[in-house]
Amino acid sequence: MLISSVRSFLTVLGFSAATLIAPATATSVLAAPAYETTAQNAILVDAVTGTVLFEKNADERVHPASMSKLMTTYMLYDQLKRGAIKLTDTMPVSAEVWRKWHKKDGSTMFLNAGDRPTVEELLRGIVIQSGNDACDVVAEGLAGSEAGFADWMNRKGKEIGLLNSTFINASGYPHPDHWMTPRDIAILSYRLITDFPEYYHYFAEREYTYGNIRQYNRNPILGSVTGADGLKTGHTSEAGYGVAVSAVQDGRRLIAVINGTASIAERAREAERILTYGFRNFRAYKLLDKGQMVEEAPVWLGDQETIPLVAGRELTVLMERMNRADLRVKVVYDSPIAAPLKQGQEVGKIVVTSPNRPPVEAPLVAGAAVEKVGGFSKVGAALSHLLWGAAKSVTPKLPDPNATEPEAAAN
Repeated sequence: MLISSVRSFLTVLGFSAATLIAPATATSVLAAPAYETTAQNAILVDAVTGTVLFEKNADERVHPASMSKLMTTYMLYDQLKRGAIKLTDTMPVSAEVWRKWHKKDGSTMFLNAGDRPTVEELLRGIVIQSGNDACDVVAEGLAGSEAGFADWMNRKGKEIGLLNSTFINASGYPHPDHWMTPRDIAILSYRLITDFPEYYHYFAEREYTYGNIRQYNRNPILGSVTGADGLKTGHTSEAGYGVAVSAVQDGRRLIAVINGTASIAERAREAERILTYGFRNFRAYKLLDKGQMVEEAPVWLGDQETIPLVAGRELTVLMERMNRADLRVKVVYDSPIAAPLKQGQEVGKIVVTSPNRPPVEAPLVAGAAVEKVGGFSKVGAALSHLLWGAAKSVTPKLPDPNATEPEAAAN
């Protein structure tokens, strides 16, 4: 087994939708300058790598209130993407829905019985106005009843990785058995952003008018945090004030969920603080592009003596700005590599390690095809290997982790 190493960067590539934002162990959250929040629950995640940058009681069951409207939105987006409905389709407002929410506590879109809003109007009513009535209209329009829609939400939730959530209704109205964890809310936020980029823009709209009633988006970071574009607030007297937020700066997207703050002002302050902490203290470093050559490896019984080994996928590293030098990258493969070889065939791996972190691997593939030699060529190759042995590994040339970097942009 041939191993070459170089001090480099930490990465957490290889996260699938199922493993994204996995429950943290004592060593799975990147160390960083001390951070505290007054929120009872919090989680901060780098959306590209799935790295948890900070968490506090992230697996505690909470009443998510209107943050669970993100699941109703996911269902609606999913049906739009599948072509089952169109933005211009209409859905009727039943007398039951109108009676349920008329003059009742909670946010509404102010729908009237007999109205036939379009799907796009309902979508804005949910995402921007947090309309409980709009959620129920969607539930009846898609599943025939709110109970049937809740069953559908639970099945779909498990399918997309929400393993610690139970939905009883479409709006998130308080119910003792309706709950989520902050980690699940973060996963759901990620899925909304990545699964439906064509519809995600609605979360960034600042206001919406329906029936001559203008309402404003309650997301506290829109306009106050650079690159903020979502997602959803929530509040119950029992759970306090919460919010799922996301922002993009310098090509990096962070997702944060906080819950259990005491006021609207505290929720806004803590949402901005946690995102600012993430952008200022961590940075993503691209280590290798997909297809970039890492080193030249010797070939056994091939029609060429060496073959380029290339990265099987882009290798991007997320790490603390203050701790860029204490990490290692290894290139691992059996040498010499036996022919025949197909271009793109996996022949080894790149292993990234760091203190107190499990190793993470990325594939190393053949950069060209190699045919197997025959006859007397085999004898010559075998004799050469016996006399001279395998070629030595060449340390891959990777970015210098101590290189000067530009200062982070102010938030």
